[in-house]
Amino acid sequence: MIATGARPRTLPAFAAYDNVSTLRTLEQARALRDLLASGARLLIIGAGFIGQEVAAAARAHGGAVTVIEAEPLPMHGLLGREIGEWFAQVHREQGVELVLGRTVKQIHGGGVVEEVTLDDGRRIATDHVLVAIGVDPDVGWTTGVGLAAGAIATDAGGRSDAADVYAAGDAAAFHDAFLGRHALSGHWEAAGRQGVAVAHAVAGEPAPAPALSSFWSEQYGMRINYLGHAFLADAVEIDGDLAARDFVALYTRAGEAVAGLSVGRPRALGELRERLAYMTEAPAG
Repeated sequence: MIATGARPRTLPAFAAYDNVSTLRTLEQARALRDLLASGARLLIIGAGFIGQEVAAAARAHGGAVTVIEAEPLPMHGLLGREIGEWFAQVHREQGVELVLGRTVKQIHGGGVVEEVTLDDGRRIATDHVLVAIGVDPDVGWTTGVGLAAGAIATDAGGRSDAADVYAAGDAAAFHDAFLGRHALSGHWEAAGRQGVAVAHAVAGEPAPAPALSSFWSEQYGMRINYLGHAFLADAVEIDGDLAARDFVALYTRAGEAVAGLSVGRPRALGELRERLAYMTEAPAG
């Protein structure tokens, strides 16, 4: 059973500097907590959920935070323009300096990063840099043991192509019947479900019913829940008030729901699960 998780992506240009970190382990979390409590100026590279959650935590401690994101909006590739604009507005209202559509061109400092120059020539000073640009399956050690490179492709029971070898969590790419392909999950909820599926398979029991792809995040006292596959959508409908942080974004394709994101509406989660339940059974077509 392979459950070695994932490792954070890094930026080679920052490797030689002492005040640069990622966030994956308990030790890293504790070190970052102490740093935030000290009031250090924090530069975050990446506006995915890790970057956004750390930015929110830093602002709760009163720290100065700058987030640099290469995409035009936070989560733009997954959640689209409307929700990306909403995330950007939320963070700016909370005092986060959000720099979008830019990358780091040059690093200044000896041993520690003191400033960075962006591709538009702007310079930003910092006390610490957090690289939050995603993760990769931590399976490099499997090279040469009969498994393909990258995430370990499995069936719905966690079985790989190698006899008696199973995988779950960030190291695995379970088969998604709706998408018709193997897909990474990237959240601990999925890892828990996949561990149960592997246990059933090893014991010779039928696999539990598949669950929708999902994740959640907490920022500035908000609970954000997501279900489904928003990248399949060709439209999004907003029910509620974005400014009040009380809404449901329903993603549709040809008029049929394919994903949903709820903010401030815990009861909506059950309704979304019911509406999207067909995605655990039917192919995407």
